[in-house]
Amino acid sequence: MSAITKPSRALFFFLIAALIAATIIGLLISGAANPFKLVDPGAVVRWGLPIARSLTDIAMATSIGSLVISAFVFAEGSAQLTTAMNVASIAAVIWTIAGMLQFNFVYLNVTGSSFTFAQSHGSGLWLFATSVELGRYLALNILGGAIIAVLALAFQRLTAAALIAALGLLTLVPIALTGHAAGTENHGMAVNALGLHLLAIVLWVGGLIALVLVRARGEVSEIHFRRYSSIALVAYIVLGVSGVVSASLRIGSLANWFSSYGLLIALKTAIFVVLGVFGAIYRKRLMLKGTGFFRLVGLELVLMAAAMGLATALSRTAPPLNAVELVGTSPAEILTGSKLPPEFNAVTFFTQWKPDLIWAFVALGGIWVYLAGVRRLRARGDAWSWARTLSWVIGMLFLLFVTNGSLNAYQEYLFSAHMIGHMMLAMGVPIFLVAGAPITLLSRAVEKRADESRGIREWALWAVHTKYAQFIANPIVAAILFATSLVVFYYTPLFAWSTHEHIGHEWMVVHFLITGYLFAQALIGIDPGPVRLSFPLRIMLLIGTLAFHAFFGLSLMSGDALLLPDWYGAMGRTWGATPLEDQHIGGAIAWGIGELPTAALTIIVSIQWFKSDQREARRLDRASDRGGNKDIEDYNAMLSKLAKNDEQYK
Repeated sequence: MSAITKPSRALFFFLIAALIAATIIGLLISGAANPFKLVDPGAVVRWGLPIARSLTDIAMATSIGSLVISAFVFAEGSAQLTTAMNVASIAAVIWTIAGMLQFNFVYLNVTGSSFTFAQSHGSGLWLFATSVELGRYLALNILGGAIIAVLALAFQRLTAAALIAALGLLTLVPIALTGHAAGTENHGMAVNALGLHLLAIVLWVGGLIALVLVRARGEVSEIHFRRYSSIALVAYIVLGVSGVVSASLRIGSLANWFSSYGLLIALKTAIFVVLGVFGAIYRKRLMLKGTGFFRLVGLELVLMAAAMGLATALSRTAPPLNAVELVGTSPAEILTGSKLPPEFNAVTFFTQWKPDLIWAFVALGGIWVYLAGVRRLRARGDAWSWARTLSWVIGMLFLLFVTNGSLNAYQEYLFSAHMIGHMMLAMGVPIFLVAGAPITLLSRAVEKRADESRGIREWALWAVHTKYAQFIANPIVAAILFATSLVVFYYTPLFAWSTHEHIGHEWMVVHFLITGYLFAQALIGIDPGPVRLSFPLRIMLLIGTLAFHAFFGLSLMSGDALLLPDWYGAMGRTWGATPLEDQHIGGAIAWGIGELPTAALTIIVSIQWFKSDQREARRLDRASDRGGNKDIEDYNAMLSKLAKNDEQYK
């Protein structure tokens, strides 16, 4: 675990110094560390909490960033991989220790008590960790750090690095669900913006720290910097957009920019712009010439640490638009945290939008990446079907509309709007995406790496060839998942969870999109799959799932009880159908509108069947020509022999 060299120790010292200094300056600007008016936990807690959080954040970013760099930059079995995994383990240990300090300070801050070694303090900490939502989230984050510290040291291979990195990224979810995002109007947008912000910081800041620490041992080449640079560029864009969205949700009017909260955001923004300039210099000059590495990159990291310190101070500062101002009194506002939208009609179907930043990035980023792959193919003279490109773009635009448009704006208030979105996610969008053949394009457009490392091409092909992927992509399994998901989701607590909790809603989108994609891939997929059913069996499979959808739709149409009476029945709408009538409409949508994608799939399968028969016929003709039509002559001879036998028995 000798990942710490002399240059590394110097850099570590300056990073921590910049982090703590920026945290203290931010607290002084905002006054967030001033004594509380009601119950004050003491100066140790007021100052210790933000410092402990800053240390936790930078250690967490370094650990997870090191894992991501390990998975996407370094080669299997290389010294760089070993060093990066050791860095991840060491950083995770610091993350765990600092997280425990932060947990203790948060408890004291919430209870307004001073630190003590009494037995009651330990009992209070346990109660906080098990019974209070904030405490559970913090405890999960600490547990994640401890697990990663062990796993990163024990399993130092590429596959392990990717899986541990995924675990690390999951630890960001509890953090995104806390803080100022939890108390703002449009809670979902705020949580998504914070989650993307954290993700970008981990990839950009944590990745660069890891790369520098590995570079200090002389184990990093120019190609490694180039690979990281691509990750950093995406992270920088995501960080900027998510930061703007978060600030707009909490600042409000222009006058609020002159508050202490606005001043801290302005300082962060200035550092962000400077870091962008540094990144451009770093990308164009440093990687190519390799001079002044620690001087330029060290300054960049110090500025990153300062920005993270300001971010910690910002999290301790009350935003101009606080939760009290945003709490409504109507049933819809109490349940959803947002005002009831206007009546759902043909006009509002196109004019009402409720952005979901995560899926906006997925949809628009998916279009950009796909088109970049097509351009790369055509630049080297290879052809790619324009129909596939158009299909992919349409699918991503549909995904953008479902997750950001009126269906997302009304799905909390109308079961019918929710069902339209569900049908499009499960049966509409996947058809277009599957027809785009993304895996085939990826394998052709992106060159295979030659150094035993794994980029996006290698990881995608690895993922689709895992035993798990082969199992769920089996046509029979995919059909079962697709059909039974309806009943399991709507007639279990999963539906309530996805409706009441933002993380549940996001899971719902992911689940139905994946199950729909697997089913469409099994029927009309161009990309390689585990098993290809014959066309008659595909038609039978499609008819079977259609019958299941019809049964589900009829059950909703004939039901006389609301699925979620405490939600849809308590929304307080004064327009539209009654909640039960709306549920019946949703059942009709599940049965009726679901027929349209089914009909499209039937047509596509039939066309593919016809083309397959044509190709087989042409193949047999070519084989016959190569054999001098001997097979035809043999066939005619057989018929002649059968005719003679028939004549004998007449």
